[in-house]
Amino acid sequence: MSMDLFHKLMNILLPPLTLILLIFFLPPFLTFKLLRFVKRSIISSDDVSGKVVLITGAASGIGEQLAYEYGRRGALLVLVDINEENLATVCSKACSLGSQDAISIVADISKLEDCKRFINEAINHFGRLDHLVNNAGIARDGVFKNVEQISDIVPVMDVNFWGTVYSTHFALPHLLKAKGKIVVIASTCGWYPLPRLIIYNASKAALISFFDALRAELGWDIGITIVTPGVIKTKLTQGDLLQPVPAESAEGCQLAYEYGRREAMLVLVDINEENLVTVCGKALSLGSRMLFPLLQIFQSLKTVCGL
Repeated sequence: MSMDLFHKLMNILLPPLTLILLIFFLPPFLTFKLLRFVKRSIISSDDVSGKVVLITGAASGIGEQLAYEYGRRGALLVLVDINEENLATVCSKACSLGSQDAISIVADISKLEDCKRFINEAINHFGRLDHLVNNAGIARDGVFKNVEQISDIVPVMDVNFWGTVYSTHFALPHLLKAKGKIVVIASTCGWYPLPRLIIYNASKAALISFFDALRAELGWDIGITIVTPGVIKTKLTQGDLLQPVPAESAEGCQLAYEYGRREAMLVLVDINEENLVTVCGKALSLGSRMLFPLLQIFQSLKTVCGL
């Protein structure tokens, strides 16, 4: 009987209390986020000159262009990819563009031992690690019901999600020591899933969720930027995966902007906001370091009160 009374009391009190809390909490919180964004992203953009930056999936696409852009800024580069020939070419060009030193490491990030190895090689060569750019990713196109061998789509999750988790796990002690930064290349597909890319969608959604929670766990010790690109011209978006649409077929439709790779990389390297960044798309950006505990308390109250 007493528990029923408690539940009724909480049903009456909790909604207005929550509303009052949000009314008084949100304005100063949003003001704080705005001032912090101005300070970090406009007044004091990140200077990567002389910093050690490790980029996975650096042999082509977004990773390749990021290597060039970091190289132009004078960063020390550790470039990782499974494609040895392309990787060597990218490494050489990054040096010619201004990188003070760059090494290439051939590795398969879906393999735990490979991830451990390339992090160790980076530390052995440079002695530290300042930025980890988790970029490597693959996609498999097709309708799920037509998949004959489930093993054919397992590599998508192994590379996109687990490979990123492995790399982050081994890099984390060094990043904490340097008070460094993690950049994660997710996708708008993590927010707005597309047909025929079910596992790819799931892998990117998992990345967003994982790093949003990791940001809350780490607090202010490491900056974490989650990037959700839309359509960017890379090998991943060419060929069978996406076909060009005739202009006349697109009349009356509002299309997402398609950035060239160079323009998109300028955005990613310049950004210094430890949050979520969208290139060529839309996404919701929340300061989860502060909101996450509040949401957890609210969820716990709902559970205890049986709401």
